Amino acid sequence: MRKTGARSGAENTGAGQGGSRTAARTLRGGWRLGLVALGAAVALTAGVAVLPLPTDGGSEKVSATGGTAAQAAAKAPDCEAPEKSLRAASVDGPTIEKIKARGKLVAGVDQNSFRWGYRNPASGNLEGFDIDIVKAIAKELLGSEDKVIYRAIPTSQRIPMLESGKVDIVVRTMTVNCDRIKKVAFSHAYFQAGQQVLAPKESKITGYDDSLQGKKVCMARGSTALDAMTEKSHGAIFNTPELLVPNQLDCLVRLQLGQVDAIVTDNALAASQAAQDPAIELKGTEPFTTEYYAVATNKSASDLVRRINKVLAAYGKGPWQKSYDEWLSKDLKGLTGPPAPKFLD
Repeated sequence: MRKTGARSGAENTGAGQGGSRTAARTLRGGWRLGLVALGAAVALTAGVAVLPLPTDGGSEKVSATGGTAAQAAAKAPDCEAPEKSLRAASVDGPTIEKIKARGKLVAGVDQNSFRWGYRNPASGNLEGFDIDIVKAIAKELLGSEDKVIYRAIPTSQRIPMLESGKVDIVVRTMTVNCDRIKKVAFSHAYFQAGQQVLAPKESKITGYDDSLQGKKVCMARGSTALDAMTEKSHGAIFNTPELLVPNQLDCLVRLQLGQVDAIVTDNALAASQAAQDPAIELKGTEPFTTEYYAVATNKSASDLVRRINKVLAAYGKGPWQKSYDEWLSKDLKGLTGPPAPKFLD
């Protein structure tokens, strides 16, 4: 088992951990809960430094440096390619100097997304495809993959945590889109995904279509799934407090309890959730959107964006495939590398 840094107590900040309390229940329609106890090990001593979501407003801002990625992206006509990013560079700037002075990279991650960013119940360690990318960035900036403070943050807090300077980066299956590049800056894309419907195998829901009419559909606040459903819902019920949750795992728990009929989320996350529970499946033959995951930073941290892109350029030549083979290949077959980078400058 791979080690992940200095030992520290951990505290969860999401709501998804309720799944561990329901793992033995039989559900409506005769299907049973799957392997949803990812949050069960949250209180274990972990091989990483994991901090709870800060509640005070006093954290320092990330340092600014000249022309930002968000500003450059905003100049693109009609935001046709929000996944464009700054070209790679290895020169330190104010943001990187601050990280080096601190001696730790502060990373916002998930600890509930199976195979992406999750706490292994057996070891207590954070593991997954996104966690591997954080380690690669830490090694580039600080010389060691262990020099990371991981902060477990819910989907809805990814942008606020970057804007407030409470984290340096967010690596949490975060999709680049035209709205988000106005608020934060992104690296090159490291993964291509798309929205898809997840529902029980026995359900008559067939995908993102009129079979959702009158169905209760769960999704995370601040997610691109919510954007897609707001634009076209196919008559689904979704925009209510009980159906909009902080974390995607909360939706899985509600689906397993029979409180909702379906989930809409990125197919990459949906595939890993289906891997946790054999009674549910992806509906429809393919995603109904095209989305790109990238590393997010404060919008003024251009020096950090460029250095991350340097990391990703090397990462895509070998480590990406190794990480994919380890974490994702069982559920998302046939991928041979990250999307080709697109440049702003």
